[in-house]
Amino acid sequence: MSEPSKATPSAAVTDQQTEVAVLAGGCFWGVEDVFAQIPGVMDAVSGYQGGLVERPTYKQVCTSDTGHAESVKVVFDPSRVTYKELLDVFFKNHDPTTLNRQGPDVGSQYRSAIFYHSDAQKAAAEAARERWGASGRFRRPIVTEISPAQAFWRAEEYHQRYLEKRGLASCHVP
Repeated sequence: MSEPSKATPSAAVTDQQTEVAVLAGGCFWGVEDVFAQIPGVMDAVSGYQGGLVERPTYKQVCTSDTGHAESVKVVFDPSRVTYKELLDVFFKNHDPTTLNRQGPDVGSQYRSAIFYHSDAQKAAAEAARERWGASGRFRRPIVTEISPAQAFWRAEEYHQRYLEKRGLASCHVP
């Protein structure tokens, strides 16, 4: 079995139809890396979503005062990977039962959140949260926030492909 190719930071999108998912599941480095490896994902970008400050910096977001979550904008080809499949990857790769925390990372910027772009995405997110909540995988209730997408603010360049640039296999806390 061949290894899936990683999405490239500026993957060219030509005539194909793409969609966008914005997901927050703790530190964006690990979340970005997980999604960048999925066939059908054209791009995975670390950034900030769900807050009140325009053009926030990492330093500002780390204070938990901006309301932003460290998030990943996933651009994908729905003919190759579905939004439902991306949501399943999301729920498999973080702990959606911890409020404002993932592993050692604590603060509202590390919350579990799905930011939807359409009524269909909202319905799919709610169905996935319910399905995973009833799955028996988690001992506690899922606290994943489901909110309408707002402006997505791209994180500073040194955060993009952070693990890949440093030759690290993972920092992800499942």
